Amino acid sequence: LFAVLVALYEEPEKPDSALDFLKHHLGASAPENPEIEALRLEVAEMKEKYEAVLEENKKLKTKV
Repeated sequence: LFAVLVALYEEPEKPDSALDFLKHHLGASAPENPEIEALRLEVAEMKEKYEAVLEENKKLKTKV
């Protein structure tokens, strides 16, 4: 466990999830569920749409 924590500390680009990093390096990570990946993609798309709507809202407010 100590060696994995040291590896996490020395990682130049910190992972989004330290828990996933630990699972991966301890060999406990299970293969990703395809449904989970689909949901992650959907969330990313929704975030992009949200940002676009916020920008459009900002532009419309300046016109009013």
